[in-house]
Amino acid sequence: MPFFKNPRTHTSSTRTASKVKKRKRGVPGKINKSVTVNGDNDEEISSDLEEESFRKLNDSFSEEEDEETAQEKRLKLAKKYLEEIEKEEQLRLESSEISKDTIAQRLKADNLQLAGKLRKCVADEYTGYDSLHTHLFRCKDHKLSITCVVVSHDDVNIFSGSKDGVIVKWSAVEKKRLASVPSRSQRSKKREGIVNCLALSFDDKFLASGDDDKRVQIWKPDNLELLQTFTSHRDAVTGLAFRLNSHQLFSVSKDRTVKLWSIDDMCYVETMYGHMNGVTDVDSMTQERAITSGGQDCTIRLWQVAQETQLVFKGHLGSIDSVKFINESSFFSGGDDGQLCLWSVSRKKPLCSLQEAHGKQECNGEPNWISSLATFTNTDLLVSGSCDGFVRLWKCGAGFKSLTKVFDIPLIGFINALHFSRDGKYLVVAVGQEHRLGRWTRIKEAKNGIYYIPLDRSTSSTGASEPVSKVVA
Repeated sequence: MPFFKNPRTHTSSTRTASKVKKRKRGVPGKINKSVTVNGDNDEEISSDLEEESFRKLNDSFSEEEDEETAQEKRLKLAKKYLEEIEKEEQLRLESSEISKDTIAQRLKADNLQLAGKLRKCVADEYTGYDSLHTHLFRCKDHKLSITCVVVSHDDVNIFSGSKDGVIVKWSAVEKKRLASVPSRSQRSKKREGIVNCLALSFDDKFLASGDDDKRVQIWKPDNLELLQTFTSHRDAVTGLAFRLNSHQLFSVSKDRTVKLWSIDDMCYVETMYGHMNGVTDVDSMTQERAITSGGQDCTIRLWQVAQETQLVFKGHLGSIDSVKFINESSFFSGGDDGQLCLWSVSRKKPLCSLQEAHGKQECNGEPNWISSLATFTNTDLLVSGSCDGFVRLWKCGAGFKSLTKVFDIPLIGFINALHFSRDGKYLVVAVGQEHRLGRWTRIKEAKNGIYYIPLDRSTSSTGASEPVSKVVA
């Protein structure tokens, strides 16, 4: 018997006939269109061709509408952006009327920021810190060392993680604990994995956490609801960073890999290889790239995702534990050799190296370990932490060729994380009795907690903008 059957004898002919009859009878609520075949009126069929022509016309009209809508959207976004800038400048200057020159300067500053050429000189305005209004956040959820901290972009909430495996949300305004995960009732007798890192998206829509259980977890910051768990890493996750103005997330791990995730789609994108040892930190800005510190492989790598390339930087004598962008063209690093280094993305060697930035250990004369860094983005103000009892603020010199100490903040313990508020009015410090990545040393007199430290400034302005078109070594 042949494979293709005669359609007249096949049972499908009866099905087709029944379908035609149904079409003739009509479907309730649907208009039936019919045409005459060969001039005879004895047979009518459904006008599929006519329906297709109508669909094509509708599609062509919808495409034109989409084009118009896209143009209108661009205009609406531009108007909305200008309105937001005007509101922000009104709040900053406390004036109801803003001149066009002010808006033009702001637009120019935003353009320079995207190009990595914006540099605001603000370090000279900082004169010290307000010890009377310094606040210590502590709770029963964080009995062990605090390992990471992040501040919301509206400067209202603080999120912290610890070696207890707990994430806590705090109110920076009311100075109190708001929530924690896992909740006290949900915690089992089994110890939770240490939370090593936290990251917030630019719009405070997603909170990401990485832990010793090889997980990258995505939370809803409002109520700390778990949205997604990624388990692709093969070892502890040690660093996280959201790309600015995007929901792309970079994660690094002790498994020596860098992974990219799309949080909009809640999916994995790609894995990047190159580090020869466990990766300890990651940072990202507006461009589609990330910078990572390779720990004991003594390298810093700049991953250019679109070009699928990586740039390797060498300059430290020991393990590199922390790296942060200053702007799109410069970054800042520190490690267990006690060095603070300033870099340009166009140079393989540091532009400036400051030896023994936090002094030496009394017991063996070795430099104190640089355990954390933070930068007031697109300015000349930097901050570093160690275990020597001080948090130190630094001024970055012209051309990124020098580091000058601004002032010290005395704090006992390991400074495991640092974070400036968006307006630069206060500094958040995560302090622990142990280093965030291990238990090599313990400082018994230290208090495990989060310090909220207001910073004193001589003026309320944000400083003059100094565009830097090229960094010269």
